[in-house]
Amino acid sequence: MKSLFDSNTFQDTAGRIEAFQSSASRQWGKMTPSQMLEHLARALEMAVGKGPQKQFWLGKVIGWAVRKNFLGEKPFSKNGPTDPQFIVHDEPDFNGAKLRLLGLMRDFQSKGEAGCDGNVHGFFGRLSGAEWGVTQYKHLDHHLRQFGA
Repeated sequence: MKSLFDSNTFQDTAGRIEAFQSSASRQWGKMTPSQMLEHLARALEMAVGKGPQKQFWLGKVIGWAVRKNFLGEKPFSKNGPTDPQFIVHDEPDFNGAKLRLLGLMRDFQSKGEAGCDGNVHGFFGRLSGAEWGVTQYKHLDHHLRQFGA
């Protein structure tokens, strides 16, 4: 299973983001390219433990039922629900959002699994460092595919 902690996977994913253009057309969903980059940056902040994070009550109730699929090999499905704190309503500067995301990716990878171990996901609760590596790769890949990148 691919993980953002794997150096080859990290380099490939970072390269896709570096090549990503503001003119990219989305294949599904509502976000613009710059909103997507900011959305991904906000999710990475959660993964590295920046800011307090609590598990939502719905996740406590049903998270166990979908956790295996979330962490499994299967890519994320299109048009899934989005945590309201990760919905970007304004239009961030594209280049600034790209640089912010790449910086957070480097921060995430430099922390390693041990540095992210036990950080709280808003729906699934505490994740291991290995689980964070997988989920962040899957999330980045999902949205890059959303724009054909």
